[in-house]
Amino acid sequence: MRLTVLGCCGGIGGGRETTAFLLNDRVLIDAGTGVSRLTSAQMQDIEHVLLTHAHMDHIAALPMLVDARHDPYVNGQAAPVAVHACEATLETLQTHIFNWMVWPDFSRLPHVQAPVLRWQGLRVGQHVHLCDLNIEVVGVNHPPDGVGFIVSADDAVVAFSGDTTSNSHLWARLNARDRLDYLVVECAFPDASEALARASHHYCPRLLAQDLRQLRHRPRLGLTHFKPQYAETIRQECAQWLPDWRWEVLQPGQVMDFEPRQSELLVA
Repeated sequence: MRLTVLGCCGGIGGGRETTAFLLNDRVLIDAGTGVSRLTSAQMQDIEHVLLTHAHMDHIAALPMLVDARHDPYVNGQAAPVAVHACEATLETLQTHIFNWMVWPDFSRLPHVQAPVLRWQGLRVGQHVHLCDLNIEVVGVNHPPDGVGFIVSADDAVVAFSGDTTSNSHLWARLNARDRLDYLVVECAFPDASEALARASHHYCPRLLAQDLRQLRHRPRLGLTHFKPQYAETIRQECAQWLPDWRWEVLQPGQVMDFEPRQSELLVA
């Protein structure tokens, strides 16, 4: 499995891009501004987009991606890009974005025989198979209807928390797996803003360290979604709270190739 980090920040500016992760060049998890790192040719290879939720930093580039992915008047017969999300997220996109006022509804373009966008509903607990990847939809704590994903292939199991704060469901689903190689997990605010983190349903380092105690696996951690103005403070606090974990702050453009190996488990 190849994971390419397109965007992983909680804001933009100075080379920062918001959440977008590419799996095996064909499956996109979230479509924040990081999608702009892709070339036109790379956009043509994307077959599926999985969305954790409909907040702007996770969907900002989706309308432009669909437009770039297909020229409806030249390439209208090509297979449509499929956007997978929970029903509430799809309803938000259809009502407020792809509504012919903000952006065309590419799922039903006039004078085009085949649609260039296809909506696919997801539900928590569902398993889908896309491009040789098995994907489980997991519930998290980020309203409205935020979800995460556990992605598995023969060579790795990689999980994406999406946006969330303290919860038990994500960790229970991760513990149900025989292995977990890598966990992409958010940490948006510093500890001094814990009240704001809780109110906005995000992690701060102390809350993340507390929840990680629920996890029986010892995956590598890829920390993401740092708010730019607090990034260095969050990094220092993660070093304080996670001394026994192998972790890194994800960077745009980072590419990870996973090799088959035995997952490490905590010994009770």
